[in-house]
Amino acid sequence: MAALGWLTPRRRSATARSVLAGEAAAEAARKTSAQLEQEREEAAAVEAAAQAGPAEPEFPVVGDTRAAAFFDLDNTVMQGAAIFHFGRGLYKRKFFQRRELARFAWAQVWFRLAGVEDPEHMQEARDSALSIVKGHRVSELMSIGEEIYDEYMADRIWPGTRALAQAHLDAGQKVWLVTAAPVETATIIARRLGLTGALGTVAESVDGVYTGKLVGELLHGPAKAEAVRALAGAEGLDLARCAAYSDSHNDIPMLSLVGHPYAVNPDTKLRRHAKEREWRLRDYRTGRKAAKVGIPAAAGVGALAGGTAAALALHRRRR
Repeated sequence: MAALGWLTPRRRSATARSVLAGEAAAEAARKTSAQLEQEREEAAAVEAAAQAGPAEPEFPVVGDTRAAAFFDLDNTVMQGAAIFHFGRGLYKRKFFQRRELARFAWAQVWFRLAGVEDPEHMQEARDSALSIVKGHRVSELMSIGEEIYDEYMADRIWPGTRALAQAHLDAGQKVWLVTAAPVETATIIARRLGLTGALGTVAESVDGVYTGKLVGELLHGPAKAEAVRALAGAEGLDLARCAAYSDSHNDIPMLSLVGHPYAVNPDTKLRRHAKEREWRLRDYRTGRKAAKVGIPAAAGVGALAGGTAAALALHRRRR
């Protein structure tokens, strides 16, 4: 019995030590398990980052005042062509006859069907516009332009593109429209949208009266790039930090000038060019046909048919 009494305490003591050892091992296991899990998560994050490549920096960069954004107008910021909407408003005010409206209507129908700016149609629109405003005061056209914006343009602004412009404004950057439309019309639109200003075609005026001539040429294609380059120099901008947005392959010179080019609602040629150069794409139209061809979504089949019918009706009445 004495021997058994001597053994019992030793067994109890050993059991207590075993419990202590087990508890210690369990606690250590929990700690090491947590450490291993953290290491696995960190390794997975590193691997994912390596596969994804370098993280894209935030853009636009807040507070970068040497950066600015340049937006094409027609079919980028606004559905359709500004010069057509302006023409509709002038016709309503009897600035010109029905035959000129038919020319404006046909140019707009072509723009909607083809989704591209045709130089020949733009030349016709330019000549028509210059002949219409000749002899009128600049202040008169500016006042009428405000009314026309409310009537025909305000509800044709693409919300998606408007949000892009606002992002640059919120970052403290200047935002400019760049368009072949008259600078007066473009300035009205820029002001209504809260943008910085506009680069547009400049019509000659003497003593505040339009002469029917242009200063230089239509602000189109390469001329847009030259305007952006000139403004960047005057404003002290770094074009490599600037962004440009357009729907048309005609604006590739302007888009190629900046460090952040965007193809917005792009025509077929610009979409292909943008993909080849890994430019960012934004498309705010709806429908497969719109995505492929470039027809503004808000035009729709009904509106497009209506515009065509109107042009044809005018043509029949002329005959």
